[in-house]
Amino acid sequence: MNRHQRLILIIAILASFVAFLDGSVVGVALPAISEQLGGGLLTQQWVNDAYLITLGTLILAAGSLSDIFGRKKIITIGLYGFLIASILCAIAPTGVFLILARGLQGVAGALLVPCSLALIISAFSGKAQGKAIGTWTAWTSVAFVAGPLIGGLMVDFVSWRLVFAINVIPIVAALWLLRSTEIANVTSQRSRIDFTGIWLGIVALGGIVYALIEQGHYGWSNPIIYGTFSIGLVAMVAFLIHERRTPSPMLPLTLFYVRNFSFGNIATFMIYAALSLQGFLLVIFLQQAAGYSALAAGMASIPITLILIALSSRFGALSGTYGPRFFMAAGPTISGIVALMLLMVQVPADYVTQLLPGIVVFGLGLAMTVAPLTSAILGSIKQSQAGIGSAVNNAVSRIAGLLAIAAIGIFIGTSVDLAGFHIGMIICAILLMLGGVVSAVSISNELVVEEK
Repeated sequence: MNRHQRLILIIAILASFVAFLDGSVVGVALPAISEQLGGGLLTQQWVNDAYLITLGTLILAAGSLSDIFGRKKIITIGLYGFLIASILCAIAPTGVFLILARGLQGVAGALLVPCSLALIISAFSGKAQGKAIGTWTAWTSVAFVAGPLIGGLMVDFVSWRLVFAINVIPIVAALWLLRSTEIANVTSQRSRIDFTGIWLGIVALGGIVYALIEQGHYGWSNPIIYGTFSIGLVAMVAFLIHERRTPSPMLPLTLFYVRNFSFGNIATFMIYAALSLQGFLLVIFLQQAAGYSALAAGMASIPITLILIALSSRFGALSGTYGPRFFMAAGPTISGIVALMLLMVQVPADYVTQLLPGIVVFGLGLAMTVAPLTSAILGSIKQSQAGIGSAVNNAVSRIAGLLAIAAIGIFIGTSVDLAGFHIGMIICAILLMLGGVVSAVSISNELVVEEK
């Protein structure tokens, strides 16, 4: 790895780190946020999901923008936007203000993630690309998993507001490196922005998620709920029809003709729905039912972070050598078994005997999965499509987590008690194992391809 490649990798990690961090760090702060700003579980869900709604709906548009206008320009705009939105979150005086600011964070975050991976795809090739993706995956997964720990430290010793203000440090570092780094703008021939697709995507996801979250308050028989849900479904169908017909689609459906891209994203949906749901339920359960402090709840996931740092790059390199199928099949299966092990958790929850064994093995399964999954999907498409390809995969993972968290109230009610936590872990186990089965049956071991 030369100096230029190293700088590109660092920029990609820093830019993605804040987007992934704010997808997970807020979880451990939710009890403190609702205690100060009010609103209970409803506010907790919306503070979490407002970010994921805008991130999930706009990440596709952001991926196409990076392919049209160049990755350096889009990632710079995203960093400045995330900086401003994070400050607004930190000073939020009300729950509604915070929810709106979180939505703005999602808009900016949507610009960061696909551009980051596209930078790596354009700077590395072959086995080096698999290893670089593994390194990126390790650190972004650390952000995802270590978020509760960072949040716990901030909440217990300072304030939940620092959870958002801390973003300033990595954003400023990334902007400084961008100013001193030459980045070639690999662009596609498309020059039009698919505004119709953007709006249909927002209405589709927003309507469905609103209904899933608010159904516990209004009930499915309320016209507000079944009306918005129906509007969301109609908009989703209209979105797919529009994307198929428009000459400049935000989501080129032809990407799904590629086997690894198509089935890899199906596996992504199942795996990341489970991962997001498990993380959301665990930190809330440990605080509200098991009596853990915010810091203790956050520290529960430290072993996963350490395992990801140690092994993700290695599994990424192995995937580049031997192919991704085995790792994508075995990793989720192991994690699914571990989710069932968490059914042993009782109240009070003893960390060493009830949580630690499962968390350690879960980290191993996660490390085996994430880098090979990303390599299999992005290594199957053209470099000029790396922006939109990365955007699709990240949109799938964010939307999966968004829908899983929004829908969990249907199964567990309005609070995360012991019974609700156990039900959630069973759902996580089923999703993870299904992801492993899809990977085992459908993923090809074709190595990373060059530009076609």
